[in-house]
Amino acid sequence: MMGRQASGQDRLFYSFNLEDHVPQSHLLRGIDRCLDFGGLREHLAEHYSPIGRPSIDPELMLRMLIVGYCYGIRSERRLCEELHLNLAYRWFCRLSLEDTVPDHSTFSKNRHGRFRDSGVFRWLFDEVVRRCMAAGLVKAEGFAVDASIVAADASSQRGVPGTDPVDWKDPALSTRAVGEYLQGLDAEALGKVLPKKISLTDPQASWTAAVGGPAFYAYSTNYLIDVAHGVILDVQATPAHRTAETESTKVMVDRVQAQFELKPQRLIGDTAYGTAAMLSWMVDDKGIEPHVPVWDRTQRDDDTFSSSEFTWDEQANEYTCPQGRPLRSQWRAFKIERSHVTKADTIIYSARKQDCSSCPMKQRCCPNTPVRKIVRSVHEAARDVARKIATTEQYERSRCERKKVEMLFAHLKRILRLDRLRLRGLSGASDEFTMAAVVQNLRRLAVLVPQGPPTQGIGAPA
Repeated sequence: MMGRQASGQDRLFYSFNLEDHVPQSHLLRGIDRCLDFGGLREHLAEHYSPIGRPSIDPELMLRMLIVGYCYGIRSERRLCEELHLNLAYRWFCRLSLEDTVPDHSTFSKNRHGRFRDSGVFRWLFDEVVRRCMAAGLVKAEGFAVDASIVAADASSQRGVPGTDPVDWKDPALSTRAVGEYLQGLDAEALGKVLPKKISLTDPQASWTAAVGGPAFYAYSTNYLIDVAHGVILDVQATPAHRTAETESTKVMVDRVQAQFELKPQRLIGDTAYGTAAMLSWMVDDKGIEPHVPVWDRTQRDDDTFSSSEFTWDEQANEYTCPQGRPLRSQWRAFKIERSHVTKADTIIYSARKQDCSSCPMKQRCCPNTPVRKIVRSVHEAARDVARKIATTEQYERSRCERKKVEMLFAHLKRILRLDRLRLRGLSGASDEFTMAAVVQNLRRLAVLVPQGPPTQGIGAPA
């Protein structure tokens, strides 16, 4: 017999409990067990007035943002609509069926005001990292670093060449992103490297292009992770160019050491982090093993001798060519001693002209120049350390572990849907990248530690 649904919407009273309608295996339950907002009010106390009408609870807004980033809800207007309808979202945000969902405009006011001034997103990120440490997910044996480009909220059509003057006082350009750009503008630094194109919408974004793809305005998110379980230990937003990305590594390693007293035995990265200066910082300044390919352009592909075929003598401070002739940085004594260090932090070693002229191997050594020259970095000792590490089995394992950073970037863009920013300016990019990293750590913590991390000993490395 065909059944007929009985009407169930004409009852006046209901017995309803949100707790009974959220499955125990729901992701938000696991994240809720890992969250602790105990110090939030103390952290924000000085940014709220002691008098006046009570504001919306900051914990509620942070919980709502966590839901939005966790489920890829990029619009805050839509987030409020989803929170109004979804029972699990209401349960996670501590809202009953009768409670009113905050208006989406409250996010903008708080984000650009007290949240940004107080650094509450960074505070939340650090608290989550401490809970990961207390749960034993951070071993501090090996760290990996990498960067990924994320498109900025700026049209490629609304930009001018970097060499063109721009009237930033034009009222049409008086936006928050432009104000932040002008406030942090360093004329001397800008004069050294002029950008190819400047966005009139978000001037701090860099004009960049992937290989074979169209150019666009973008920022870079830089991750420093512990390779044991892929926990993100630090995140840094930078303009999308290599120099800023590599320099951010120093900032993140120093910050993790100061904040959590963690320093890795080895640091894993790709060739972009294998410059001579960067390797010297790892080896000489920090005492970290560089599991990084050396940025080396000395190898030749025209069947002539590469610099690796010349023997280096540290005591004599000279190279010896395959024919046994020396190459030196100077061939005569100077009254005033010279360092011979170039602006690129290199020293040029050259052979004598008479040695090269009579050498039977000249066509295989320097066929197009009178003498053979070798450019040696002042940080060559650190480069040699990296080359030696590259021959070990541990280095091969590090190459595989580096993929954990790339997997986090894939998760960031495909699952969390952060392939384009909504907020403008470097501060907006930093807020978005930090909150996304918070959610990624929370999701990992909820999966790997289902019962929740211990509440004692937070902050001590496992």
